Amino acid sequence: MYNKLMKNVLVLFLMLGFFGVVEAKEVKVAASIYPVYIMARNVIKDMPGVSVADLNPQTHGCPHDYALTTADMKKLASADILFANGAGMEVFLSKVATQYPRLKIVELAQANQVIDGNPHLWLSVSGAIMQVKRLGMVMEEVDPDNAQAYRKNTDAYVVKLEKLGLDMYRALARFRGAKIITLHDAFPYFADEFGLNIVAVVERGPGGQPSAKELSEIITLIKKSGVKAILSDEDYPVPALETISQETGVPVYFINTAVNGPDDPDAYLDIMRKNTKTLQEALK
Repeated sequence: MYNKLMKNVLVLFLMLGFFGVVEAKEVKVAASIYPVYIMARNVIKDMPGVSVADLNPQTHGCPHDYALTTADMKKLASADILFANGAGMEVFLSKVATQYPRLKIVELAQANQVIDGNPHLWLSVSGAIMQVKRLGMVMEEVDPDNAQAYRKNTDAYVVKLEKLGLDMYRALARFRGAKIITLHDAFPYFADEFGLNIVAVVERGPGGQPSAKELSEIITLIKKSGVKAILSDEDYPVPALETISQETGVPVYFINTAVNGPDDPDAYLDIMRKNTKTLQEALK
C-alpha cells in the first residue's frame, strides 16, 4: 500500500513538472531604436524566459533613416511585443503593423508628452523617465506573473535617472538662459529641461543642408544675439557648421543624442553625463 501511494505521488510530481515546462511562459521583446532598447534592458533585467532584441543596430546613425532588414523581420516574426519611441521617429511602424497584425506595438512617447511633433523625448531625463515607467507598466500587463519584478526593476532605474537629472540640473544651473545654435531639431526637450535657449536650427529636416541665404542669416543672428555655442550631433559632422564657426568665432561642440552606443544597461546614464561635461565646457 505504501509503495503504491509513493508511486502515485511520484507520478503526480512528474505530471506537475511536465505541465510546468509546457506552461512556462516565454516573452520575446523587440525594441525599435537604441534608447528604447536600453530602457527595456533595465526594466526586464535578466528576467527568466524574457529576451530583448534591438532592431536598429547600435552602430547605425539617425533612426529617421533606418529601414528594416531581413534580420529585423525575423526578429519581429517571433516577437510578442515591439516597444517603439513613436511620435513619428520610426517610419517603418505602419509597415510592421500591417505585416505582423498579432504583434503588440507600444509607442512610449505619448501624444500629451510630445512637443510640436518632435519625437526626441528621451533626450530630456524627465522624458526618459516617463518612457521607462510606461514600458514597465506594459511589461507588467504582458507578463503579470512577473509584475512585481518588473516594478522593482523600473523603480530602481527611475531612481538612477532621477539622480542623473538632479546632477545635470545642478551642473548646468548657472548656464540657464544661455543662447545656443543646434544642428537639427533633436535638442528642444534637452534645452527646455535645463533652461537653454535655442535661437536657430541649422538643419530643419534630416540631412537638409541650409541654403546660402539661410547660412548668412544664421551667421548674422549669432553675431547679434551673443550665442555661446553651436551644438552638433556626434554622428553628423556638417561642413556648414564649420563655416558658421569660422565666420563667427563661436566653437562647435558635439553632443551624443544616444541613438547608438554599447550594449550596456548604464549606457544612457554615461552618455548624458558626458553630454553634461561637454556643455559645461561649451558654455563656460
